[in-house]
Amino acid sequence: MGFKGAGGTSNAHKTKTPPPDDTHQEAAYLKALGEKQTPVSIKLMGGEVLRGWIEYYDRRMVRLTRDGAPNLFIFKHEIAYIAEDLATKPRTEKIVNRDALPRRK
Repeated sequence: MGFKGAGGTSNAHKTKTPPPDDTHQEAAYLKALGEKQTPVSIKLMGGEVLRGWIEYYDRRMVRLTRDGAPNLFIFKHEIAYIAEDLATKPRTEKIVNRDALPRRK
């Protein structure tokens, strides 16, 4: 038997549905960051902060490309958060496939 309010109706039928666990916006956000080569800071669950830009992602990991340091594949379950790094200016040139460039003789 449900609780009856002042109007005599039961509140059992008026329960709200919970919000969704996933909004499906993660992929769109990571894609936008990668296309613009936006500098990001990734804080890991252990507290370490890594900086670079997201070159690739899938449902389990992201690839962080860094200047002057090795690129990293980071599992998403190890990431506390990803934030756009406003301290670093965005990349002005995109990395191109070096094999596609004309070769000098």
